[in-house]
Amino acid sequence: MRAGRIVASMLVSVLMGSAYAELQNVDVGGEIRIRIRHWNNVYVGTPNGPRQIRIPNFFVPRRPIGPFGVQSRYDWDGELNDLDFVEQRTRLNARADFTNNVAAFIELEAYELWGTDFRSNYITGADAAAVTTNDVEVYQAYIEASEMFGAPLRLRIGRQEMQLGKGWLVDDITTAIIGRSFDGLRLTYGNDVFEVDAFFSMLAEGGSFAENDDDVTFAGVYGTYKGIDALQASLYWLWIRDPRSLNDTNFIAPLEWVEDLFGLDDYDSTNMHTVGMRLFGGTGSFDYDLELAYQFGEADAIGVGFAAVGGIYGDDGAEFDAWAGDLEIGYTAEELPWSPRFFVGAAYFEGKDNRDVSFLEWANPFNRADASVSFNRLFPGAPYSLVLEIGQDMSNFWMAKAGTTVHPTDSVTLGFKAAYFEALETFDAPLTVGGIGGFRIPVAPALSFLTQASDDEIGTTTHLWAKYDYTENLYFRVGWEHLFTGQGLADGNFVHRYGLEFNGGTDDEDADYLYFDTGIKF
Repeated sequence: MRAGRIVASMLVSVLMGSAYAELQNVDVGGEIRIRIRHWNNVYVGTPNGPRQIRIPNFFVPRRPIGPFGVQSRYDWDGELNDLDFVEQRTRLNARADFTNNVAAFIELEAYELWGTDFRSNYITGADAAAVTTNDVEVYQAYIEASEMFGAPLRLRIGRQEMQLGKGWLVDDITTAIIGRSFDGLRLTYGNDVFEVDAFFSMLAEGGSFAENDDDVTFAGVYGTYKGIDALQASLYWLWIRDPRSLNDTNFIAPLEWVEDLFGLDDYDSTNMHTVGMRLFGGTGSFDYDLELAYQFGEADAIGVGFAAVGGIYGDDGAEFDAWAGDLEIGYTAEELPWSPRFFVGAAYFEGKDNRDVSFLEWANPFNRADASVSFNRLFPGAPYSLVLEIGQDMSNFWMAKAGTTVHPTDSVTLGFKAAYFEALETFDAPLTVGGIGGFRIPVAPALSFLTQASDDEIGTTTHLWAKYDYTENLYFRVGWEHLFTGQGLADGNFVHRYGLEFNGGTDDEDADYLYFDTGIKF
């Protein structure tokens, strides 16, 4: 969006013209994180793919399945290989403080898997330069001005981390040790009672500065009242705009005119608005955190992927229209040994599954498919399950949890959590008589209106972990999460990739995730 760029340029001009700053101090720091990870009976390959076909397209004709088909990254099967690797993140940063409350910050990051950069061949002894696609990146680089115009106002312009609230929808991590930064500007006004953030960022560059371009942008306002410890509150509005051109066909001019006449292949810009509120705080031994959000707007970027199997046109009227919520209530028993904190909680992400067709829809060759648009979780932080959703990509589900953390010593923390997961809108699979090697065998493949519902039970997880703070800067953490696999995972439902991807396996065996994590800051 050109308007956003113009605003950013004006703010930079104001900063440069308002004061002359001299260098006063430079601080250098960094961090090293190493994490060993092991999955058992979870993935076909890696957490990000490849996928295997669970139901071929010719078994679901005229049905709006979505952009990934009935394919799954998950197997829930002990017959395939387990997955493990060691990852390392290295960061180095420098902050330069100037007079007049001006600063500059830059942080470099390298993320690697162990064994991907070794320079020698042990068989032949030949040495070579390391070949890698994960080189050093500029993770953060921004200009900061604080106490602007004598007010508690701070401006950051450039590439920067951003966490809003507890990071439920916008966080600065993507997984345990992989970070997320945004290119944009952020204006923060804050005192002891109120804090308000307004930001604008660029998610994808779509054109030149002078043209009417197709930039994908993310903007919003997030305000928090902090005046009462027992009742703090946040209100926010978040907006993603994606005006990139979408089309199903590229016909010659006369046929394109016919499409225009009948309103076909007519996609608008995607505008996703998320409004929400958060209530949190504590009194005495109790604490709580409740967050609710509603999403609305045009979802054409999703609708274009929902052409019926064998059809041409997607859903150019798709809309965001979903609720989500997250709740945790805790009680800390300081009078008991180890000061245990007990907690219960739940989460809900509304979903849609319009992938079935009625007999009349199946019989109508001109039937237009409806997209299945679930709640989009934007850029979340911590996952609800380390087995089920590395990448924090689940929607169209609800979960309930309970657990405790204890502190045997000042440097040791132990934790345990149990959680139950269930799909909201289940998938109507073809009516089958059994399966071979993970494939469902339909009774009548051409009659795709004959279906049977998948089970909604995803499963139950237990997570046990321990953390040891060796010093203030160095820690060690180890954990194990076990999944008691539900029938809903063997059947499969569309809950991953924000409700767009199938998660059915070739079996229903239990799964595990084990990890060891260490890190040091300096």
